[in-house]
Parts: sequence; C-alpha cells; structure tokens
Amino acid sequence: MSLRYRIMRLLIFFDVPTLTAEDRRNYRKLHQTLVKEGFLMIQESVYVRVLMNKQSANFLEERIQKVAPVRGTVQSMIVTEKQYSEIKFLAGKNIEDVRNSDERMVVI
Repeated sequence: MSLRYRIMRLLIFFDVPTLTAEDRRNYRKLHQTLVKEGFLMIQESVYVRVLMNKQSANFLEERIQKVAPVRGTVQSMIVTEKQYSEIKFLAGKNIEDVRNSDERMVVI
C-alpha cells in the first residue's frame, strides 16, 4: 500500500456547553487534545491542522471523535490545501503564521 502525498487540512468546529463542572472538564479535554495533536485555532471554536494525506486526516479525525463530548456539537471537515487556500475573508484579514502553512512540511 503506497501513500500518496496530497496535502490536506482537517478542520474541527465545535460548540459544547460549559454550564456544569463536567461540561467544562469535557471542553478542556477536547481543547487540550486539539492543541496536543498540533491543531491551530483559526477562530473561536474552529481549529485546523495540516496533514500529509487523506488517510492521516481520517486517522486523526477518529482520534478526535474519541474525546468529543457527548453533549454539544463537534464537526469535522477534510479539504485539500487548494480548497483551503480559496478561503475568502469577508471581514478582517488573514494572519500570516508559518505554523498554519505547508511551507515547513518535510516529507521523509
């Protein structure tokens, strides 16, 4: 099985309650997992990560699903780098951050 390298982006969108102590604990666990897995916050409750291919994105999506709280909504979307680069800013401006690009990605 050969893996093709087609840079993908995995986006995670969530809206989870923080009313009870358990809700806040579940939120923190999700947030900490996203940060630990290398996701960057691009908007409040919207995180993105650059990945090598769709298989890697699917694998990471499953890992995030395991820590997703039962209450609330957690959604994911996998897009190609080309699709992601077509994002239009209707208000505000793009923040150039080398961590949010595939420029430093090394394939071994």
